[in-house]
Amino acid sequence: MKQQTVIKELSTIELRERLEAESKQLHKMKLNHAVSPLENPQKIKVYRKTIAKMETELRKRQIEEISKK
Repeated sequence: MKQQTVIKELSTIELRERLEAESKQLHKMKLNHAVSPLENPQKIKVYRKTIAKMETELRKRQIEEISKK
C-alpha cells in the first residue's frame, strides 16, 4: 500500500501523533548524521517528504472543516 493511502486512512489524532513521532525521529537522524555519517543518508529525505505529506493532509482536513461551517 502506498504511503499516501496510509496517511489518508489515519484519524486526525493518530496522524498528529505519528507526525510528532516522525519529526522526533528526523531530528535524531539529523543529529546522528552530523556526528557520524549515516549508512543511507537518503533516509533523511524520505522522512522529510513523509512529514510534509502528513502536514499537507492535516491542513487539508482543517480547510475542509472550516468550509463545512
